Amino acid sequence: MYILLLFLIIFYAFLAWLRIELALALLIFALPAYQIRFQIGLLPSTVLELMVFVLFTVWLARAAQKKELPWQNYLFFFKQKDNKNIKHYPFYVEIILLLIIAVVSTGFAGFSGASLGILKAYFIEPIMFFIVFINIFKIKENRKYIFWALSLSALFVSLVAIYQKITGDFLPLAWINTGRVTGVFAYPNALGLYLGPITMVLAGLLLSLAKNFQFSIFNFQTIINVKIFNALFICYLLSAICSSVLAIFFAQSEGALIGIAAALFVMGFLYNKWTRKTVLSLIVVGMLIMGLNMSLREPIVKKIVLMDLDGQIRRQQWSETWQMLTSSPKHFIFGAGLGNYQTAIAPFHKSGIYVRNNDPEFDKWVTISLEYQQKVWQPLEIYLYPHNIFLNFWTELGLAGMLLFVWIILRFLILDFRLLILDYRYKNIALGLMGAMTVIVIHGLVDVPYFKNDLAIIFWMLIGIMGVYQLEQAQINNKK
Repeated sequence: MYILLLFLIIFYAFLAWLRIELALALLIFALPAYQIRFQIGLLPSTVLELMVFVLFTVWLARAAQKKELPWQNYLFFFKQKDNKNIKHYPFYVEIILLLIIAVVSTGFAGFSGASLGILKAYFIEPIMFFIVFINIFKIKENRKYIFWALSLSALFVSLVAIYQKITGDFLPLAWINTGRVTGVFAYPNALGLYLGPITMVLAGLLLSLAKNFQFSIFNFQTIINVKIFNALFICYLLSAICSSVLAIFFAQSEGALIGIAAALFVMGFLYNKWTRKTVLSLIVVGMLIMGLNMSLREPIVKKIVLMDLDGQIRRQQWSETWQMLTSSPKHFIFGAGLGNYQTAIAPFHKSGIYVRNNDPEFDKWVTISLEYQQKVWQPLEIYLYPHNIFLNFWTELGLAGMLLFVWIILRFLILDFRLLILDYRYKNIALGLMGAMTVIVIHGLVDVPYFKNDLAIIFWMLIGIMGVYQLEQAQINNKK
């Protein structure tokens, strides 16, 4: 195992030194590699973490060798146009505040091994990735590698999931004969959390290519007619998008499916007048159908108001989490501390709930009948996180951390919307980025869309893509 790791380090470092854009693309393709875990001495790590560390180290060494990186400001500045135009990194103030808050939260958790691991994996390493990503993605010629990596990763993961559905092979033991697939992950929702935002980025890219906008991914006129190649690449993107949505459907990841639907509505509403009218018409037709069809309306309403089984479990989680947060000013301000949620929530946790059904006499029978109680009883475990994007950040980073992430997401959406309306060249990719963040937020209302190695990097990659385009657009405006 360690010989293979050593070989991986040497190969990846060599690739990064020669072609750092390809090394970055390989890392993006291999985001699910966080599941390959190992330990060096007392330090646990993953293949993905190893790749991030090697990539950042090589990039730093290359930049220092070429004298492109002033040591006094390398963390929050990068250079454009032959090192003459120095710009702040996008969101650099938020990044500084986030790292400070994360360290404080680690201290609040007693600098335990779990808290230090989370600090490293979900904050320090994603920011290291973000710094390298910004510097690579700002070069237009490198962007094709990033989008290729995203699409190939989504296609590979989704094809594994589709194969699982067809054959039943390669499923984790816990999910055999459940009708759900997991792809390369350990559980179905991880598939939806991973593919959801990537699918929307690819959808924005697809729109961009279809419209032949300026930042077309390839320029192969000398090899093949660019229109033919773009047509072939559009077909490829369509297959990646469709297979990803199909994989999410087979995983029965309802949060991801609802997030994608919400993202498509947002994108359709903002795209043009015709799509806006179409979206509004679909909403009206959907409401009419639901109003006239009781059998269709009831399960949808139960899902929306969280009265189905999953919804009632989530509501209980949130209730216990709120009790913990409001139990003392310390918890309200600082949360539970990084990696300390399960310990902090234990005094407030109930072993189970009575799952409410359509029985009009539910309250009566659950009070007087032991047999009825056993029938509707649902045991509850203590999860790693409260499965709500706001409570997740609040419990891990405290009130300030939660508010900071709300601000980061809001600022992302505001800047992305400005990019969308101010410059037609960025319209479709901006729509894709907005759709991706919409999926994260909507799915995050009932799940954990950040606190996982691959998801934290995807989040900061979206910030990086939007930030680079926003800086480009601002530079264009300054020249006018």
